[in-house]
Order: sequence, then structure tokens, then C-alpha cells
Amino acid sequence: MADSREMLKIACAALEDKKAFDIKIIDISRISTLCDYIVIADGTNKKQVQALSDNVEDNMHEAGYSHKGVEGYSEGGWILLDYYDIIIHIFSEESRRFYNIEKIWSDGDIVSLDSI
Repeated sequence: MADSREMLKIACAALEDKKAFDIKIIDISRISTLCDYIVIADGTNKKQVQALSDNVEDNMHEAGYSHKGVEGYSEGGWILLDYYDIIIHIFSEESRRFYNIEKIWSDGDIVSLDSI
């Protein structure tokens, strides 16, 4: 869990660095074996969504973390970055409203950015 907290710090700082909107962290460790945390953020357009993803990948790589996979990059409406212990969803504003991932994981615990 300590490693996943460190990954959260790096990923969220990378998202903030590229001006992501409405970053949400959900701790799902007590309700799922999928991962410990889900991170959700959005950008205003395809280019920003891709830039957010690139910055997360670059920062995580520099810190020594490799991802299991990336989905949706070329489309740019919803990019999923799977880092085993954390899964990062980066949406366009429209896609985030449509898919409403926060509702799916509403049984999880919201974690404030300040607490990581």
C-alpha cells in the first residue's frame, strides 16, 4: 500500500502539472481486488487528455514504475493507464460525464489530494 501511495503522489502531481480538471482519487482496496486506487481526471480536449497521459507516463517511468497497459490513447476521449496498484482514467469532459466512473465506484472511499 505504501508503494501505491507513492504512485498516487507522482500521478496526481503529473496531472496537476498539466492542468487536469477535477482530479478524484477513490480508494477501492476494501471493495475490490482490481487495484488499491482509482484516479479520475479530465482535460478540455483530445490534445490535453493525451498530454496529461504522456506526463503521467513520463513521471511514473522516471520514478521507476512501469504500466501494465494503456488503452484509448489514439482516440483521446478516455485514456486508461493501468499501473497495477492504481488505475488512472483521463477523460475529455464529455466522456467523463457520459461514463460517470465515479458512480460505478461510489462504494469506495474518496481520498483528498492533500492527504496523499
